[in-house]
Amino acid sequence: MSSRLASNTWQSQGLHRAGCGRLEVEGHVGLGPGVSSEQGNPAWGLEVTILERQVFDFLGYQWAPILANFVHIVVVILGLFGTIQYRPRYIVVYAVWAAVWVTWNIFIICFYLEVGGLARDSELLTFNLSQHHSWWQEHGPGCLHEGTSSAGLRALHSRALVSGAGCALEPSFVEALHSGLQILLALLGFICSCYVVSVLTEEEDSCLRK
Repeated sequence: MSSRLASNTWQSQGLHRAGCGRLEVEGHVGLGPGVSSEQGNPAWGLEVTILERQVFDFLGYQWAPILANFVHIVVVILGLFGTIQYRPRYIVVYAVWAAVWVTWNIFIICFYLEVGGLARDSELLTFNLSQHHSWWQEHGPGCLHEGTSSAGLRALHSRALVSGAGCALEPSFVEALHSGLQILLALLGFICSCYVVSVLTEEEDSCLRK
């Protein structure tokens, strides 16, 4: 009888140690009362906006942003997995990438606003593989375009759209706004990730002391 009681006690303690972190964190991690860690992390919003941006980068054959967006999507999924499964290391990876993502988007803003000697008409973002530019540069909201003949191109590409006057919003500003939104979301994700990691670490330490 005593051995059975000891066995049940040991099992209950083991279950408590294995699950105490998860049970306690569920009530604390988040941006507000009653909000769980996966609900409080803004990575869901990041995922939606980056998919929209990836589509337009594909339309403009912007290979450098396409590659960066793909890596970002993978890291966001990794961060979500770490948040839902309470894996601090995965969340730290997301937090580090968020800082890199902010730097990349600052570069994109400088590129399209031609800051620091950068020229948005260069082929830097296409790895010099093509002469394509941002999709927004040829399909800006409210822009009036006029066709111009392009020497050396076949009939399929015999006419090129050139941004004209009357744009409701300059194409370079559209790209800058996209990057600005990504910076804000990345900063929010970085702050929330640091908070979640700190809470998870505290809960793990408290479990180890029990």
